[in-house]
Amino acid sequence: MKKILTLILALSLILSLGISLAENDAYMADLVKAAQAEGELIVYGSSEEAHIAVIVKAFEAKYGIKTLFQRLSTGEVQAKITEENGNPSADVWFGGTTDPYNETAAAGLLVPYDAKNAGNLVDDMYRDKDGQWYGVYKGILGFMVNTEELERLGVPAPKGWDDLLKPEYKDLIWLSNPNTAGTAKLVINTMVQMKGHDAAMDYLVALDKNIAQYTKSGSGPSKKVGIGECVIGIGFLHDGITQILDGYDNIELIIPEEGTSFEVGATAIFKGAKHPNAARLWVEFCLTPEAVNLAKTANAFQFLVLTDAEQPPQATQFGLDPDNVIEYDFEDAKANTSNYVNDFFDALGAAADDRFKTE
Repeated sequence: MKKILTLILALSLILSLGISLAENDAYMADLVKAAQAEGELIVYGSSEEAHIAVIVKAFEAKYGIKTLFQRLSTGEVQAKITEENGNPSADVWFGGTTDPYNETAAAGLLVPYDAKNAGNLVDDMYRDKDGQWYGVYKGILGFMVNTEELERLGVPAPKGWDDLLKPEYKDLIWLSNPNTAGTAKLVINTMVQMKGHDAAMDYLVALDKNIAQYTKSGSGPSKKVGIGECVIGIGFLHDGITQILDGYDNIELIIPEEGTSFEVGATAIFKGAKHPNAARLWVEFCLTPEAVNLAKTANAFQFLVLTDAEQPPQATQFGLDPDNVIEYDFEDAKANTSNYVNDFFDALGAAADDRFKTE
């Protein structure tokens, strides 16, 4: 009797799975047809332009939908979508840190979507609990240093966050502008989560004394380390890998000894998108190994957060570990990022000068 019941249960599960797969196939077929009828998709991308372009080109080729994109920093996208207030000039957002996504979601300007391919994510932490964004990659926050310049100046490389406050690093450090770059917002949130709010603001004010420039884009510091214009850049280490593989063998990557956090590069649909079915299809496509595996062909070496994705060997080759990070509190970031950024500028006061680049 037990064997019969077990067999019946197994057959029921197989039948249920078959029905579920058939339903998903039917849903996707209908979605493709509806998206193709709309005929167009407009993407705002916040990862590197080559990365966005390769995904856009693949989507357009696969579905025959004209797909246009513009590369903007996450802060620029957030500001633009906030100003447009439900009448957006693009349909979807791709890439860049999720803190600006969370702020935009909190403002009601992203559309919840129950993506069928979300089951490909390796963990629920890589998605918004309400389906307002879905992660596609993970980047580790750290430092990139020019070893030749440090040797010339006779100063050692910093080992951790607190080292960055040392007087010998005055005017050697670059960070991005939290008004325009999600990377800088992540740095602020990371300090708050690691040190507590007040200590974090004290730390950031002290760090500011050593900052030479706050770049518009989060990847801005990494692009100036190899040439020596920036000696110590704070940002995502995969950007440093790209620079090293481009020929700058004078760059060293440093994971802060006190610990660090990470970005989740995401994709989302804007409220009021003019091509909603194409937008949903875009999200489904981005949540496939077929799409995310293209990143490394564009010299984007983030860790991928989908099952069956092919992790870029370059990431581990340079000693990065996707699990050696703090337990980042996305809900706190969603609720408080804007407040923390305001607190940062309030704490700086008159020191918030023309080092903060917006172009």
